[in-house]
Amino acid sequence: MLSALELKVPPALMTTLAGLLQWSLDRALPGMAVDIPAAGWIVAVSGALGVAFAVGGVLAFAAARTTVDPIRPSKTAAVVQNGVYQITRNPMYLGFLLFLLAFAVYLGNPLAFLVLPLFVLAMTRLQIVPEERALTEKFGEPYRQYLARVRRWI
Repeated sequence: MLSALELKVPPALMTTLAGLLQWSLDRALPGMAVDIPAAGWIVAVSGALGVAFAVGGVLAFAAARTTVDPIRPSKTAAVVQNGVYQITRNPMYLGFLLFLLAFAVYLGNPLAFLVLPLFVLAMTRLQIVPEERALTEKFGEPYRQYLARVRRWI
């Protein structure tokens, strides 16, 4: 059943749904909220890093003149390996995860943090693994070398 969802749910929608789940859990059990020391700083830093990774990924794709369409990895024109792609193979998805982390800290509800590993699992299974399969088929050994050199998330 999961294979039917591969490359079908846009990552931005997955992120939005994860954020809505965090918000819903917080609203359903508001009494679980806790004070997180330095929450404002954590939210700011996590949010800023999220923006940096996501925008850095988009800019690197634009510079390489390749598609940012995550649903059609076969349309990719190049294996981007510079900039933030030297740190993580998925800077845009890492950026989304950092946004969700910032939101969980903002909410202060431990239940919101439980969504983070679910997001990573869903994104990895439904988006990243199928992308890697398509890109390995298209680019072969150069892409395999990139996979061996740079971590999937961080």
